[in-house]
Amino acid sequence: MASGTALIYDEEMTTHKLLWSDPVCYIEVPERLSSSYDQLKHYHLVERCVHVPAREGSKEEILLVHSSEHLEVAKSTQTMNEEELKKVSGNYDAFFFHRNTYRCARLAVGATLELVDAVMSGKVRNGMALVRPPGHHSQRNAANGFCLFNNVAIAAEYAKLKYGLQRILIVDWDVHHGQGTQYIFEEDPSVLYFSWHRYEHQEFWPSLKESDYDAVGLGKGKGFNINLPWNKVGMGNSDYLAAFFHVLLPVAFEFDPELVIVSAGYDSGIGDPEGQMNATPEVFAHLTHFVMQLANGKLCVILEGGYHLKSLSESVCMTVKTLLGDPVPQITGEMAPCLSAVESIQNVRAAHKRYWKWLMYEDTSFLQNLSTNLHLLKKANPNPSTEHESKITNNDETVKVERFLELHMKNILFPVPPIKTATTDSKGSVHLLPVPVHFVKEMDKTEIKALVSGFYADIVKEDKNLLSLGSMLAILDKILKKEVCNGIAESPTCSVSVAVALRHSVRFGFQRVLCIFVGDMEIIPNTEDGKILMIHICEKEQSGKTRSKHYISLNWKEDAEGNDFFSAVLGFILPVAYSYQPNLTVIAVGPNRSLGISGISLLFSLLQGLAESRIFAVIEDTEINVMQSVAKALVGASAPHFGVYVPPTQEKVNKIKILRDQFQQEWKMLQCSVKDGISRN
Repeated sequence: MASGTALIYDEEMTTHKLLWSDPVCYIEVPERLSSSYDQLKHYHLVERCVHVPAREGSKEEILLVHSSEHLEVAKSTQTMNEEELKKVSGNYDAFFFHRNTYRCARLAVGATLELVDAVMSGKVRNGMALVRPPGHHSQRNAANGFCLFNNVAIAAEYAKLKYGLQRILIVDWDVHHGQGTQYIFEEDPSVLYFSWHRYEHQEFWPSLKESDYDAVGLGKGKGFNINLPWNKVGMGNSDYLAAFFHVLLPVAFEFDPELVIVSAGYDSGIGDPEGQMNATPEVFAHLTHFVMQLANGKLCVILEGGYHLKSLSESVCMTVKTLLGDPVPQITGEMAPCLSAVESIQNVRAAHKRYWKWLMYEDTSFLQNLSTNLHLLKKANPNPSTEHESKITNNDETVKVERFLELHMKNILFPVPPIKTATTDSKGSVHLLPVPVHFVKEMDKTEIKALVSGFYADIVKEDKNLLSLGSMLAILDKILKKEVCNGIAESPTCSVSVAVALRHSVRFGFQRVLCIFVGDMEIIPNTEDGKILMIHICEKEQSGKTRSKHYISLNWKEDAEGNDFFSAVLGFILPVAYSYQPNLTVIAVGPNRSLGISGISLLFSLLQGLAESRIFAVIEDTEINVMQSVAKALVGASAPHFGVYVPPTQEKVNKIKILRDQFQQEWKMLQCSVKDGISRN
């Protein structure tokens, strides 16, 4: 199984630079690469990556996407003087040539293809290429928006040709629409292209009608082009996550890509003068974590935009840390998407309903009267500032964001526990678990008795439970003390173990513990004080407990043909969990479980983005296959196989809808349509 993360960087790509004054192009500077690489070195990430050298992309590779005329124009600039370079640059929208631009652009293409080769050959599991010039605006016959050759589009065509791939997902989280990529693949059902972008009702560059939500692709490619337009600035972490939960991830799991390529523009991050968005660097760790669960982990991240150097470099580091398998930092900010974001999400879902099975039974309709239509009328500025004044304002804002990020990163970064996954060998079955699992010493009986009799005597009435509790508490304590990242315990009485674990965690000082219990649960913990959020997944409603904000019962029996649990995890469990923002996640598998191993693996994989990746698994001791699968998900050796995708039945879609309607006021990340009632503007 492939492991390791590739990093591709070649200093020569910093020689592409602007030689004259230009009010648009001045922000695309060589320091975008060098500052990102320096920050990776500062966090000691470079030495942890597999170094892959860049090479020049060949003429044949570039011609997979571009015309020979375009290639010849680019090639001819190598011998031009400044005046000639300026003249040829003027033929394109927002682009500049330097005598080294052609060489740098070929290196950017070659670096991208080297990363594809490293991932597809199994040399590494994933990787990132720091390249300049970027690529996603360039078209078959034209440079555009700082881009000469479309690195990501060439990579997709190359992967199809060389490796016979039939399904490639391109995720474009740059703040600008990658219209070049859209044009190249809009009739191609083998490439699913997703882009979110600042749009403001076509007011923002590139100001194209075809950047709106209703551009779904052409001919056989209909449904394979997904545009999510942001109609106002200031979008934040919760808006980006909502777009993933309610649009991208459900489509991506149904599409089932063989390779994921990210057009990673960080101008969608805080402080960027182009994007003017509020998303903080750690959101890119969460987005990266989610796309790592696709295509068996085969993921290539390619740099696009990003023009605030501090915001860009910290976001690049968050991405690379996640690719390396480090715990994901806690997300910050209010977990509630804004009204405008929900409107866009609703329109995208309505536009794609006819093309995707997961949307088949969803109640979606188009919205015409958007909340942002009014702000267009106010947009005319009666006192336009001079260019000089706006640059001073920009400089002040840049410094302000730099200071904010210095403090913010100190607050969210934390020491990575020295051990990733822990267990005990209470039953001698440990040789069946993956090699990286670490063994901890069990508590002795005296220690357990002292602990249990004092605080849990009402739960533990029989001595036979003591031994399994000793194993469980030994692992849990290591997680609570942050000595290990996650752990797995087997138990003959799962319900008792979980009840003790939850109470013990709260007593230890954890204020928000998320517990997901799959199967029959004999002891239902008290959740009234909000310190525990319980989601109980079982085949039939258990008597004696009514649903409330902190106790949710989800009645679900997994489809015999495959995994239809995607819709429940993405449409309900993940949004609720992110709304709650736990500082510990406990996932338990008890008797009479209604989910298959693939559904359980999906839960563990996706929920590792929460609580700084602190997950405690408690598994019924007869479930050795579940233990093995969960252990693989926890050690992060590779993305587990989630089984065959099965679209949910109408009955199951209605179940999710009823729960969403019931809980979306309390757990606001559930909101995906405007009639849901939105709280934040």
